[in-house]
Amino acid sequence: MPLPSHLLPALVLFLGHLAVNLPAAGSSGWAWVPNHCRSPGQAVCNFVCDCRDCSDEAQCGYHGASPTLGAPFACDFEQDPCGWRDISTSGYSWLRDRAGAALEGPGPHSDHTLGTDLGWYMAVGTHRGKEASTAALRSPTLREAASSCKLRLWYHAASGDVAELRVELIHGAETLTLWQSTGPWGPGWQELAVTTGRIRGDFRVTFSATRNATHRGAVALDDLEFWDCGLPTPQANCPLGHHHCQNKVCVEPQQLCDGEDNCGDLSDENPLTCGRHIATDFETGLGPWNRSEGWSWNHRAGGPERPSWPRRDHSRNSAQGSFLVSVAEPGTPAILSSPEFQASGTSNCSLVFYQYLRGSEAGCLQLFLQTLGPSAPRAPVLLRRRRGELGTAWVRDRVDIQSAHPFQILLAGQTGPGGVVGLDDLILSDHCRPVSEVSTLQPLPPGPRAPAPQPLPPSSRLQDSCKQGHLACGDLCVPPEQLCDFEEQCAGGEDEQACGTTDFESPEAGGWEDASVGRLQWRRVSAQESQGSSAAAAGHFLSLQRAWGQLGAEARVLTPLLGPSGPSCELHLAYYLQSQPREVSCNFERDTCSWYPGHLSDTHWRWVESRGPDHDHTTGQGHFVLLDPTDPLAWGHSAHLLSRPQVPAAPMECLSFWYHLHGPQIGTLRLAMRREGEETHLWSRSGTQGNRWHEAWATLSHQPGSHAQYQLLFEGLRDGYHGTMALDDVAVRPGPCWAPNYCSFEDSDCGFSPGGQGLWRRQANASGHAAWGPPTDHTTETAQGHYMVVDTSPDALPRGQTASLTSKEHRPLAQPACLTFWYHGSLRSPGTLRVYLEERGKHQVLSLSAHGGLAWRLGSVDVQAERAWRVPVILSLACVAGATWPGPAWADTAGTGAGEPPPLVTPSPLWTTPWAQRQIVFEATLGGQPALGPIALDDVEYLAGQHCQQPAPSPGNTAAPGSLPAVVGSALLLLMLLVLLGLGGRRWLQKRGSCPFQSNTEVTAPGFDNILFNADGVTLPASVTSDP
Repeated sequence: MPLPSHLLPALVLFLGHLAVNLPAAGSSGWAWVPNHCRSPGQAVCNFVCDCRDCSDEAQCGYHGASPTLGAPFACDFEQDPCGWRDISTSGYSWLRDRAGAALEGPGPHSDHTLGTDLGWYMAVGTHRGKEASTAALRSPTLREAASSCKLRLWYHAASGDVAELRVELIHGAETLTLWQSTGPWGPGWQELAVTTGRIRGDFRVTFSATRNATHRGAVALDDLEFWDCGLPTPQANCPLGHHHCQNKVCVEPQQLCDGEDNCGDLSDENPLTCGRHIATDFETGLGPWNRSEGWSWNHRAGGPERPSWPRRDHSRNSAQGSFLVSVAEPGTPAILSSPEFQASGTSNCSLVFYQYLRGSEAGCLQLFLQTLGPSAPRAPVLLRRRRGELGTAWVRDRVDIQSAHPFQILLAGQTGPGGVVGLDDLILSDHCRPVSEVSTLQPLPPGPRAPAPQPLPPSSRLQDSCKQGHLACGDLCVPPEQLCDFEEQCAGGEDEQACGTTDFESPEAGGWEDASVGRLQWRRVSAQESQGSSAAAAGHFLSLQRAWGQLGAEARVLTPLLGPSGPSCELHLAYYLQSQPREVSCNFERDTCSWYPGHLSDTHWRWVESRGPDHDHTTGQGHFVLLDPTDPLAWGHSAHLLSRPQVPAAPMECLSFWYHLHGPQIGTLRLAMRREGEETHLWSRSGTQGNRWHEAWATLSHQPGSHAQYQLLFEGLRDGYHGTMALDDVAVRPGPCWAPNYCSFEDSDCGFSPGGQGLWRRQANASGHAAWGPPTDHTTETAQGHYMVVDTSPDALPRGQTASLTSKEHRPLAQPACLTFWYHGSLRSPGTLRVYLEERGKHQVLSLSAHGGLAWRLGSVDVQAERAWRVPVILSLACVAGATWPGPAWADTAGTGAGEPPPLVTPSPLWTTPWAQRQIVFEATLGGQPALGPIALDDVEYLAGQHCQQPAPSPGNTAAPGSLPAVVGSALLLLMLLVLLGLGGRRWLQKRGSCPFQSNTEVTAPGFDNILFNADGVTLPASVTSDP
């Protein structure tokens, strides 16, 4: 029924609204919209792909985003400047160029993205002017950065060549300095990460370099990335327990009333939800908190005279905001105390606070709980400690307190020279109920590293005369640079204590300190605490725990400053990984499943998305894992990709995978299995295999009934930097792998196993001195080709015995197939090759004379199925001794390339019946005379779904019963012709001085290689492959 015309506009509006507001199925960060959409102005450059092709985020300082959730919005400057433009007002300016842009300066010799001189970056060249000038590079207009937004980039500035580098954020009328440095800078590319904080509305980022008369100013910039900058997208429904904001965004319950705009519309911080919380932002004072000497209420951000101080507060993310800072020295911490709170009972009194530690490794912020008893306050208990350098960001933390007695919270800050400790946005939950009277506080105990008060021996009084930062031991004052330098200066080794060596039994944990700023942290725990109170476990260790930080996802734990060290310095540690079992089978579309990269080298496998010619195997537009030693540039020669430990599902399992090896210096890809400390080699491939995907298989063998876990390992061994490796579509199934439908013996024996005395062996004639075997193979027509050869001498193979070669089971055939093979004879007494079908006895289906000269000949036989096969077919190659056997016979895929067109031999069809196991047997037999030439087999192949090509019969080919005299006469004439040709050929061979198949024959010149190289890459001809 046609739609009424007056309803059409309404339907269009409804569908447009639906397309913009419905979220993608199963996604929490993507909204479905029609392709080539037109986003409203406020949705452009907001770090969220409102269009399916992310076109609304093009030219926004980055090349859009990967469809993978959590991937950065990045620009590597390889295609264009991504919308960044130079706004300099002098000749000292930014430009996009390759290595060598600064012709007269110490600029980079390669970019950071590719690690070569072909890569692009933004650079500012040297300038000879005498006046100071600044080159500024500005981003396009960006919109709405989340609180977790982080800008990460790489810069190159030779030490002493630039006066100052600065990263600024322009928001409205205010310019925030995110980072500023006057050096010195290290050699090569340096990484920089800065946080923007929550930005509402439009903003721009500027990277500037300043030079003067003594600094020429060569600087380069590459690989800008915006991480976690997009606001969450609206959702129709939220997970259980989450808060649904007014703008339909979902946030976790712990994000409510935490002082940050997690919803994007401030509805998670509104008075209706957080009215009973006690929040102190220090904008108008200290609120209910009391401070001691050492804490300073700061009304303005730091500047050049105070480089370590915060450049903005957390509450307003502005240089005009206020916060609390401490520059108290160690030994005299500044204390900030809360009011006295009532006993919390069964509820938690939670404190959320934001901390800032920068400028000194001695900086430390500690949080104590002091309970107030009936008579006197008890000793404070340390609940949290943060030590060291946290960068230029305000880091969130939270402490939950449950006390049966009234209590107070104490915050103690101290730092070293040039350092600062800051506090902002202290938020007490509604279960923190103050009381009217406050008891007298007990003095704060010494810090965890300070000795308890006690009478000191006379030698220890030297501490008072040592400079700050020096360690007093005996009669010595050890300077900071000699602490933790792996050489003991003190007689008791005090200068090398707490320097990283530890079993974590001591509370000091060997000096290791957590430096995490995200939602994970490292914490020292007891084994009993980890396994439960009822577990009989002892000891302590570092454990990965949940944290309350808002920046990043990784957890970091650091030692004190160490070194210098020698070239043989090693770190030994024991680690334990526990995770839910995951499948080895993986197409890498959602994630890497159970696979993870090893960390014994700086070369790593990476999970990447298809781009241009680098397409995946699954869909051509999906994901795969890639090993590229130039991205980033790595020095290690190997990289590991490991699976999580797996429990065998069957005594034998088949692992299949697709691999991609391309490039002139690609090296080797190998597969191994680790079990109980032993490593078993399963498969390997070396050299370029062409710019295409190949399938490979390996059988995993386990002890029957064993539940010992195993681990799979892919190892990439590179020969240089020109080449990449890739893996995709890894799968494991129970049972052994099927035998391949084609085997060339070039890379392996394809699972063929020799029977009897095991006389078959795989060899190549590359040296030209093999005792027996053709000088070249058939697959590559070169002397480097491999084949199988068997020793048929009387000592090795007595008369009447056989030497068999049996394949693995083949996949059942549901369609007719053609079995083809190449066989090779000799000019002298080669014998006969017979093909059998073995079922309760042998049934001969093909008999071939191996006469015919030095050429490979093609034989074929139809394998037909009356019904679908449900059983495997086993292929066996047998060589039976008849009379005297002076030499070997061989089966191979390598040929001589003798130039003689091989004839096609077509026997009768080979019929099979269902549900019965079959063997196909190749049997070489000799007559009564001694064998004077070998017999070879090559290129045994199943061509599924097709019949063998029969030669077209010509008229007169069928012999009539009355034509016997004519046949005999023709045979005699042919015999005479063959004798004449043989004599002539023999004389010709004697003149040449060569004899086929002799060990002293010179190496035959290599034939044409089937691997074709061209300017674009490496191309292999299509081969017949099938699932095993």
